[in-house]
Amino acid sequence: MAKLVRDNIPGLIRASGRRAVTRQLDDDEFAAALLDKLDEEIAEVRSAATAEAVLEEAADVLEVLVAIVEQHGYRLSHIIAAADEKRLSRGGFANRCWLEDQGRGGW
Repeated sequence: MAKLVRDNIPGLIRASGRRAVTRQLDDDEFAAALLDKLDEEIAEVRSAATAEAVLEEAADVLEVLVAIVEQHGYRLSHIIAAADEKRLSRGGFANRCWLEDQGRGGW
């Protein structure tokens, strides 16, 4: 099963006596692998059964998001700033507002 893993995983595999064959991805491969990893981590958030598991999987999602934005020259602080700006202009999700219909047109 070939997939993108955190940097220390191959060493942990080897330390357990197993074989870990790796290679470094080029930029295009890395970009695609990060999007696949994001899908994987989101699925794990969805299937998490406890609050602690949700937190752990959300941390994995954040780590992947940071890697994605770093490819574009940004950092975690930029994600947080952009989220803050959006929260100020459009709100957050605290009110659990479900839009049933928006009428004609779109966003």
